[in-house]
Amino acid sequence: MLATALKKASYEDLYSIPDNMIGQIIDGELFAMPRPSFRHSNTVGGITDEIRIPFQRGRGGPGGWIILYEPEICFGEDILVPDLSGWKKERLPKPPEQNYTTVPPDWICEVLSPGTFRIDRIKKMRIYAQFGVSYVWLVDPIAKMLEVFRLESGRWVLLSVNSDNDIVRAEPFHEIEIALENLWWE
Repeated sequence: MLATALKKASYEDLYSIPDNMIGQIIDGELFAMPRPSFRHSNTVGGITDEIRIPFQRGRGGPGGWIILYEPEICFGEDILVPDLSGWKKERLPKPPEQNYTTVPPDWICEVLSPGTFRIDRIKKMRIYAQFGVSYVWLVDPIAKMLEVFRLESGRWVLLSVNSDNDIVRAEPFHEIEIALENLWWE
């Protein structure tokens, strides 16, 4: 019996997906995902508001970070688009010339959706660990939960699980308090 080899997806394949979708290549397979829901977008906006002003702009916080919404990141042959990513400025001092970067972020935030939570939790977290991303936040806007993970010796360690209207200090942004109620669409 002959097995048919699957063609590995390439960067050019990303141009074949509809404009209203987000394309990612994971383990050689092209994934096309719909644009985020309103609840999802609201949560991403809430996290951006809480973190970007003090950590990227330096107002009311330490500064020193670049925080980006849905950046395209090449992790070897995998091309991923996290909801939010953050780099310490010294690791990404200027924008790349192309639409993507090959510099792994220091922090990633994935907002979970019913259609993507398995990919985010299983496939993408494995790749993030492989490429040395130091922190991952998984945020579930339906369950109103924030899980904070730190990479230690190549393995994810769960630092905290927070929910509902908790006020948290979450690594790597533990210098500020984050009111989770600002992340949920009521």
